[in-house]
Amino acid sequence: MLASKKSEARQEPQTGSGGDLPRGVSKADTVNKPSGASKGSPQQTGLSTLQKKMQQKLKGARFRWINEAMYTETGAHTFKMVQADPSIFEEYHQGFAAQVQKWPVNPVDIFIGQLQSRSRAVVADLGCGEAALSAAVGAQHTVHSFDLVAHNERITACNIADVPLPDESVDVAIFSLALMGTDFIKFVREASRILRTGGELKIAEVVSRIADVSAFVTALEGQGFRLDHKDSRNKMFIMLDLTKISARPATFRAVPGLLKPCIYKRR
Repeated sequence: MLASKKSEARQEPQTGSGGDLPRGVSKADTVNKPSGASKGSPQQTGLSTLQKKMQQKLKGARFRWINEAMYTETGAHTFKMVQADPSIFEEYHQGFAAQVQKWPVNPVDIFIGQLQSRSRAVVADLGCGEAALSAAVGAQHTVHSFDLVAHNERITACNIADVPLPDESVDVAIFSLALMGTDFIKFVREASRILRTGGELKIAEVVSRIADVSAFVTALEGQGFRLDHKDSRNKMFIMLDLTKISARPATFRAVPGLLKPCIYKRR
């Protein structure tokens, strides 16, 4: 789980008379070369190598800006932002998909494997992205997929702190790298509301976001959960399995700093 007050990433310098080229781009890259070796062969159509590199840099800067906004604003603010301009969500997921290709494993695939090996259940995928989980196990389980924008027909657009499901109607609630807002504890409280007592909460989160795992788990348990299993074997992600043992408290106190924003370095 998809305006920031942060400044946008600094653009690379433009080429021009006497100007410096972006790092990693040679002067030869600025010239469209013939597509064939023979004299008079037609010039290559489309973008030059330089233009392609610059285009990728701009896409990367845009992804970093959107990503930073999602991690440093509330869920309600981000929902309004992407509803006003759904293309923001599309741009984010294009950049996110590029990052996933670099990972040794995608946590969603782990959750899919777990669901494939269990009996039929009602599942809430909170911050579902493109609803890959529903596509994989939707025939086996009843899967409700929620995110900021309805990217396809499987998804219901909403702020995942307020999903359109009845109380205690879900067996499994999943956050796969979806605790992105500054008010993420509201997402957890909503999971508690929709889960039946004895239901399962599954969380995958980036290891580097959690300064103190014990404090993070304590905050989760404070919303009516019990930690059953922690898997920290993967260097990039931590996987938590919890069970709902009681209703969420009527009030709560947010603890700042439990999850750090996941912000990609500017290049």
